[in-house]
Amino acid sequence: MATIRTHATAAQLGTSPSDIQRLPTVCQRMGLGSSTIYRLMAQQSFPSAVQLSTRAVGWPKSTIDAWLEARPRQLT
Repeated sequence: MATIRTHATAAQLGTSPSDIQRLPTVCQRMGLGSSTIYRLMAQQSFPSAVQLSTRAVGWPKSTIDAWLEARPRQLT
């Protein structure tokens, strides 16, 4: 399964570099591991990563915030 990533800079996304969240931050916010996040991306159930450089990806904070808001909430 190939993961499609968009090649863009923070400026092209209309965000500041501090608004880009790297994988460890996304994992911590989601409470998920990196393999789970990449599996959800492959299933198109999680926002695609933005290619920041040859070996770096990230997600705009607003994209992650919107994804979290769209998720159903469980009452405990």
